[in-house]
Amino acid sequence: MELYVNQNRTLAKRDEMIFGHFLEHFHRQIYGGVFDPCNPLSDTDGFRTDVLEALKKIRTPIIRWPGGCFVSAYDWKEGVGKNRQPVFDKAWRVEEPNTFGTDEYALLCQKLGAQMYICSNAGTGTAEQMSDWLEYTNLEVGKYAQMRKENGHTEPYKVRYFSIGNENYGSWEIGAKEKHEWARLVTEAAKMLKRVDPEVQLSAAALSDADWTMELLTHAGRYLNWVSIHRYWDPIHTTNDHASYEKAMSYTCKLDSEIQKTQGLLVAMGLKKQIHIAFDEWNLQGWYHPGIHSAIPETDETKWLTPRDENDDNSQYTLADAVFTACVLNMFLRHADCVRMANFAPSVNTRGMIFTHKNGIVLRSTYHIFDLFVNQMGETIVDSWMPEQPVMTFTGPEGGPLQIPVLDTVATLRADGKTAISLINKSPADTVQISLSGCGKSGTLYTVTGENISVYNDIEHPDSVKITQRTLSITSPVTLPPHSVSVLVCD
Repeated sequence: MELYVNQNRTLAKRDEMIFGHFLEHFHRQIYGGVFDPCNPLSDTDGFRTDVLEALKKIRTPIIRWPGGCFVSAYDWKEGVGKNRQPVFDKAWRVEEPNTFGTDEYALLCQKLGAQMYICSNAGTGTAEQMSDWLEYTNLEVGKYAQMRKENGHTEPYKVRYFSIGNENYGSWEIGAKEKHEWARLVTEAAKMLKRVDPEVQLSAAALSDADWTMELLTHAGRYLNWVSIHRYWDPIHTTNDHASYEKAMSYTCKLDSEIQKTQGLLVAMGLKKQIHIAFDEWNLQGWYHPGIHSAIPETDETKWLTPRDENDDNSQYTLADAVFTACVLNMFLRHADCVRMANFAPSVNTRGMIFTHKNGIVLRSTYHIFDLFVNQMGETIVDSWMPEQPVMTFTGPEGGPLQIPVLDTVATLRADGKTAISLINKSPADTVQISLSGCGKSGTLYTVTGENISVYNDIEHPDSVKITQRTLSITSPVTLPPHSVSVLVCD
């Protein structure tokens, strides 16, 4: 097999925000995750220093917060000031202490050098409440700017990205809307938000469904900068029945179907240049939270609350997650002309890259994929092609045979002038040799893999999956291990 690279043909410039992240008030993502004031590993502001360092290493560019489903019953005013009171979180049916709110979120982003991306309450909330929140974060004058100052924060936070709602198209969401209701609410909220801060960039929940999104764009399109789409390819929210490695690889076929459909709608509406796609919740695995979204929720905590602890089982996050995650990042690079933001869901605990325990953290397999792509891949996507591509046959999600390309590759040009190529070998068992043309004579190969497809990192075995590197000649074929993700940086 041969991969040809044309460094002189630029396809797109990627935005660093495609490597963004997401935190929600669910289980241990915030409390006991990134924010844990009672832990000796936390700084004086209550943030876990080990988590901060891990997020800094992957240069976290933007964090979406506070939801997710949580936000659709959230009153931001209860999470600011000195006299905060716990409330009942109707989304996840637990007590929300409100000790982590807007000001703590802003401080987290400041510590990381990350952009703030607030997702607002469009479930039980109103357009005025959304604009009040933006007044609090962005204005110098007015009632809510004064409230922020009285809370000890003199300077505005200058939030640049603000989302109107979460998954308000879904029956599971508190305050779900019909398409005409949604279009109307987004339009009126956007009008108020833009009057508070004309420079804020607004997003709104969309679908690859034409009826929903065309209605939204017809009425609110002139106010929007983004449409937000989500995807969990392995929807195991109620079963925790994880896909096999082979099934996870089958999901890599037609990964970009939502992007293509959504982009088509933007083109049809003449909005492609104005509105970009924010893929602002994504992961292979859906979060496990059984008994929460049924018409009559479970009352026995052992059936709906206790099972959430199973998200903390590190053995679930294997090389299937790593290889799949790399394929998604490759997809974002290929669609860098329209996908300008993406947010891995979540960053910490649940299905996140980072697992916290009282004595430290575990970097799961997916963390090393972000490390690899953020720190080795380039900013400019250049043309590359393979005349022949091997395939493997698995049983597809529909039950029939499915042919899957073995390799997934993207070529980029870095700011230092070096070519960096992602080389993903999806085969569960076979090495692959690939010849490269147009890449020079030598390079460094950075690789994430492990002994077998089921390997994972845990407290006792933190480095079963890690990044290794070796220098090599690329005048000869490069050997890629099975179930591996590599980036070749050419000298």
